[in-house]
Amino acid sequence: MKNNLTFLIKTALMITFIISMFLGSGCVKAMDSEVLKASIELVDIDTRWEKKYYQPWPQKLILVPAISFKIKNIGSKPLNYIYCNGVFKSFDDNQNLGDNFVSGIGGKKVMPGELSETISLQSFFGVEGTNLAHFKNNPAWKKVMVTVFVKSKGSQYVALGEHDISRKINFTEPAPVGTKKTQPKEKKKL
Repeated sequence: MKNNLTFLIKTALMITFIISMFLGSGCVKAMDSEVLKASIELVDIDTRWEKKYYQPWPQKLILVPAISFKIKNIGSKPLNYIYCNGVFKSFDDNQNLGDNFVSGIGGKKVMPGELSETISLQSFFGVEGTNLAHFKNNPAWKKVMVTVFVKSKGSQYVALGEHDISRKINFTEPAPVGTKKTQPKEKKKL
């Protein structure tokens, strides 16, 4: 009985020692917010409006603002577990149009000088119209901007700048039914 108690105490002390060595070695040290900001540059930035919903009859189209970019590691250490958030706001009245939180860089590290895969963020709220032509003169289709924030394990959110959403629309309406001319099929000879 006494040997079992001694064994348990020694095992507990050994586990405590290993955990304290692991935590004290910097293996799980969080990246400071300032270091994070100095390590990231957004490149290949593209802003646009995306289709959220389309219905051909009765006509209904909802477009939402979106941004895509890559993260370039300009720091001296690998980047991983970077989370991105885009906050979309109306330019004129600063009305919040929603935000989008995604895991920008997962477990696969982005080494210094390298680029991440493309990261896309889009608002959940947008502008409703009947078709693409309707948006050209739609007063509800206001100028919008997005602020991109990033964060790493244990750091605070860091703003990486504001970007105006362009008027480019990433959606093509399908041709109306019955407008495509087809050639009559040839009859097969028997």
